[in-house]
Amino acid sequence: MTTTTLAVLVPLLPFLGAAAGLLLGRTAPGFVRPLAVLPTLTATALAITVAVRQGGGAGNGTAPLDAATRLTPTGSVPIDLALHIDGFAALVAVLVCTVATCVQIYSTAYLRDDARYPSYAALVSLFTSAMLLVVYSGDLMVLLVGWEIMGICSYFLVGHYWETPEARAASLKAFLITKLGDVPFLIGLFALAADTGTFRITGILNTVSEGGLDHPTLIALLLLAGVAGKSAQFPLHTWLPDAMAGPTPVSALIHAATMVAAGIYFVARLLPVFTASKAALVVLAVMAAVTMVGSALAALAQDDIKRVLAYSTIGQLGYMSGALALGDRSAAVFHLISHGAFKALLFLGAGVIIHAAGTNSLAAMSRMGGLAKRIPDAFWTMTVALLALAAIPPFAGFFSKESVLVVAEHTALGTAHTAPGAAGWVVLVAGLVTALLTAAYATRLWLLAFRGRGTEAPDHGKQPVAMNAVLWVLAIPSLALGLTVGYIADWFDGDSLAPNLTTSVLGTGVALVGGVTLYGAWRHTSALAARTPLGAVAAHPDAEPAQSEIEAIETHLAAYGDLAAAHDPADPGRLLLGRLHPHAAAGFHLDALYDRLFVRPVLAAAQLVRFLDREVVDTYVRGAGTGTRWLGAAVRRAQTGNVQTYLSALLAGSVVLAIAAVLVAAGA
Repeated sequence: MTTTTLAVLVPLLPFLGAAAGLLLGRTAPGFVRPLAVLPTLTATALAITVAVRQGGGAGNGTAPLDAATRLTPTGSVPIDLALHIDGFAALVAVLVCTVATCVQIYSTAYLRDDARYPSYAALVSLFTSAMLLVVYSGDLMVLLVGWEIMGICSYFLVGHYWETPEARAASLKAFLITKLGDVPFLIGLFALAADTGTFRITGILNTVSEGGLDHPTLIALLLLAGVAGKSAQFPLHTWLPDAMAGPTPVSALIHAATMVAAGIYFVARLLPVFTASKAALVVLAVMAAVTMVGSALAALAQDDIKRVLAYSTIGQLGYMSGALALGDRSAAVFHLISHGAFKALLFLGAGVIIHAAGTNSLAAMSRMGGLAKRIPDAFWTMTVALLALAAIPPFAGFFSKESVLVVAEHTALGTAHTAPGAAGWVVLVAGLVTALLTAAYATRLWLLAFRGRGTEAPDHGKQPVAMNAVLWVLAIPSLALGLTVGYIADWFDGDSLAPNLTTSVLGTGVALVGGVTLYGAWRHTSALAARTPLGAVAAHPDAEPAQSEIEAIETHLAAYGDLAAAHDPADPGRLLLGRLHPHAAAGFHLDALYDRLFVRPVLAAAQLVRFLDREVVDTYVRGAGTGTRWLGAAVRRAQTGNVQTYLSALLAGSVVLAIAAVLVAAGA
């Protein structure tokens, strides 16, 4: 098979698996699990083959794969069904397929008794296919199709536990906020096509290189609005923590390989469009800095283990946005791939922890003894992933985060000139502060989950092999991906991704300071954990993994207080944050601010429109009907059915008309 044919099959196979799964879900349920796993597994093998054949894309001299066929004549800007596969696309496709396969395998055990598993598996496959379409697409309109399909898939998957009000609200919130960003994004795409005369990515890049953009700043800012919504960047990030109300495997897929990765990948794909505007780069740098620091502070205050990881994802995406703001897509995509591996591992490991502990509350886990012994596979693999998240060498996260800090240092010191030096300083300082906070909340999560003191954790038996095996598969790149830093640069633009001594010392130093400081705070507060009861764990020991999660979501508010934070004096995060803790736990009240600025005015306007419709418009309608009814009643009284009356009226009318005619004639 040609490379083009293989590339077409990569997104097509999961799509066909989704269609077949929906058709056979009720009539032949035995085929649902094979149809969920085998297409994505085959797509993974094909994506790896495409990547190997490309041999590193344009980084080592291999030309990107370009193929296209005219989809439809439009009369103006044509739309092509096009492929554009360079080193970036090849590696990101491998990441998407690998994580999706792991999620599907994990889900066969996690949701094994779920009545809605067939539709769930089909939606995950469709989600995967849509992201692959975004990755491989060479035409922006085709890319937009995958972009929007992901939005609707996330709506259904986040709301999978629709019996819970949290899941219903989270799915609606995710859909509305991402669509809010998609409106300017769509306008930006049309404006870009109007300036360049094409939707083809290669054509756009050629036009930009020749200075052919008439409105670079406007186009870049419009596109950034969509990216902020899809990739959960400030100020459109508030949907992502709430999306944790969906099943844990869905969280892993969204955070590691699809949805939030799409926005970062889009900017990397069209980076020359953004670098054409210095103002847009500064806006992106500031957005990344606020996102990094704010989300790290919020993560340090969360009680729900999945919300900690959700805010962590927002912060790591901020690193990627920061690298893109400085004009370096190699560092951004390298961190995207590295983060995809260890973040998928963290979420899938969190699913195991929730099942074993019977709760998603870190405060409750800190009062359980022996949880690490109950789930040794999750313990060791999550330890690897948390070290990678904290950017401790030699784990993958150290090398990828270091590549971002190196770019920031070069820009700040003036050795790189793509972006203003001020943008480099903003990203560098925010990146170092975030590195300290990341190590702190990663240490907090590990200590509270695995070093709790109190009664023995409930024994739910050994976790299914399908769940544990996936954790070890993802632990390999989380540990070893960084060791390929000398070779992986050829897959990108050929720029070095090697660590720098200065930023390595600074980054690792602040990470160690953050981890050690949190550990000291934990030693100070851990004695309180055994003395402060917070309520019983809800899930019963015999519950299936998904059922444990549903019960944990439903009872968290009742047992531990607000979803963001249990009122736990033994929490080291509360000690370190001090008075800032309640604000950080509530996400700095952005949702409340949006409620006052947007939700309440819209509801008030809706009430006004409702009043005008009922009391004004309907009054005129009812009045017109009443007048017609009265006129009809008056006319009806003349209809007596008496022929003599009708003849008398006719005669009288004739006499009146005759007299009138005579008078008119005489007057004339």
